[in-house]
Formats: sequence, C-alpha cells, structure tokens
Amino acid sequence: MDSCLRILFIILLEKDKHIYSRNVQKKVSMQLIDGKVTSAKVKEELKIEVDKLLEAGKKRPHLAAVLVGSDGASETYVASKIRSCEQVGFKSSLIKQNPDISEAELLKVIEGLNNDADVDGFIVQLPLPKHINVDKVIEAIDPKKDVDGFHPINIGRMAKGLPAYISATPFGVLELLKRYGIETNGKHCVVIGRSQIVGLPMSILMQRNAYPGNCTVTLTHSRTTNIKEIALQADILVVALGKPEFVTADMVKEGAVVIDVGLTRVKDDSKKSGFALKGDVKFDEVSEKCSFITPVPGGVGLMTVAALMHNTLLAAKKEIYG
Repeated sequence: MDSCLRILFIILLEKDKHIYSRNVQKKVSMQLIDGKVTSAKVKEELKIEVDKLLEAGKKRPHLAAVLVGSDGASETYVASKIRSCEQVGFKSSLIKQNPDISEAELLKVIEGLNNDADVDGFIVQLPLPKHINVDKVIEAIDPKKDVDGFHPINIGRMAKGLPAYISATPFGVLELLKRYGIETNGKHCVVIGRSQIVGLPMSILMQRNAYPGNCTVTLTHSRTTNIKEIALQADILVVALGKPEFVTADMVKEGAVVIDVGLTRVKDDSKKSGFALKGDVKFDEVSEKCSFITPVPGGVGLMTVAALMHNTLLAAKKEIYG
C-alpha cells in the first residue's frame, strides 16, 4: 500500500511540474507589441524623408485638421496629431469650428481646403455633431487629400489592390505586424467589428496577396451569434468592437496574436482623472494565453497617428495619385 501511495505521489508531482513548466514557458513566450516604440521609429523615418525633401528644395508637407466643437477626446486626438506634425517636420493647421456650424458651411470649409494648393492633406475629426451628415462630409473631401483614407474612392482602390490612402488605424495594425515579423501567410484572421473605419478595411487588407496578408479572414460583429466559437479559431484576432474588455481568455486560443483596437473611457474613482482607458480585450487574462498582444493604451492608437503622418507624406510626394 505504501509503495502504491509513493508511486501515486510521484505521478502527481511530475504532473504538477509539467503544468508549472508549461505555464512558465507560455508566459515567457508572450511578447508585448509596443506601439510607443514602433510609432517613434516610424516618425524618425518620416523625419529623415522630410529633411530630404527640404534639402531638394521642395515644399514642407502640410497637414490640416478641421475640429468641430469642443469634444474633449477629439481635442486630445487632434492635439496629438499636431504634435506629431512638429516631430516629423510637417507644417500643420488647426481649423476650429463652432458645434452649431451648418452642414453647408462645413462643406464650404472643405471646399476651401480642397482648393488650397499648400495643403497636401487634411482630416475632419470625427465624431461630428448629429445635425451633420458624416458621409456627405467624407465624400466632399478630395480623394487626393483624404489622408484619413475614408473616402469611397480610396476604400475602393484599396479593395482592388490599387495605390490608395489606407485608413490610418488598419495601416497602423499592418505596420505593427510587419515590424514584429508576425507570420500571416495561411493564418486564420478573425476581425471582431465591421466599421468602415477599422473592421471592414482590416478584413480586406488581411486577405490580400501581400505581407501582411494572405490570411483566411472571418469578419464578425455584434450580431454574430457564435462569436466566441469563431474567435477561438483565430491565429490572429483583431478586435475593434468598442466594448470594453469584451474579449476574455475563454475566447482566445493559446498562441494567438491579439490586436486590440478598442479605446474606451471607463469610470474609475481610483484614478486622478476619474476614468481609466480600457481596450476591447481583457488584457490581464488574455495576455497569459497569446504569443503577441497590443496593450491599451500604448498600442494601436499611437500607430494610428504615425500612419496619418505616413499618408500625408505620400500626399506631399504625390505618390498615390501623381
């Protein structure tokens, strides 16, 4: 009896050692995808390109931003874009408008920027007041200056694989995948969220015949009934649903690459600001299972701004439309 107990004890001990060893290995293999470091590197590269343009006697790239109203988050985003312009050597213009500006008046502002030869690219910061038709505003922007990549012509050109301004957030995700050497060929990429700004273009880009790309892509959204089962199949999981901590560990298979695009302010009395920034992924538990993961903040958001700078440089050099 004693010998049987000893054997059982040894078996259980070896099993525990195996589980411990596996968990340690799993934690060691997880790598954080650092948007702060990567975006800084992209900006350094852009600054070199701008310096070359100026040395060749060409004009300084000029990005303009239209800000309607005084939404705190929008003001913060625009301010970060202006700072990035300074860092890479761009000229920048901020055009503020009252929240009660009429749609017709805003369209006139856009027309003026379309016709301004010194402005290489411009953005209209979203969201806009409810009385303004967002689609009408986006379609009024000259596709050649649409450095946000939202115009239907740029989306269509992207879908066909033609040169286009790629929406800044999806472009930022591609750049992160590329710079971290993440394999995408033949992988199953699941995108959660179908917005025209992130989810839809992301699904198109990940299936194209390029790197990053060549994935089998499944696009899911809030109405997908078996979203957990689909997410569990993902080698690469891109989450852009806008629901804080929606993706939990039981939705992610071990070794998956997880890209969290979400960014939501959540009330948090323990913070001096009174809120915390949360992604769409429950980071603490999901990070224990994946091979790569983006943090929030410090991940995709910073790359979005860097991608906007990249598009503006393309516009200044006329590399998309000539």
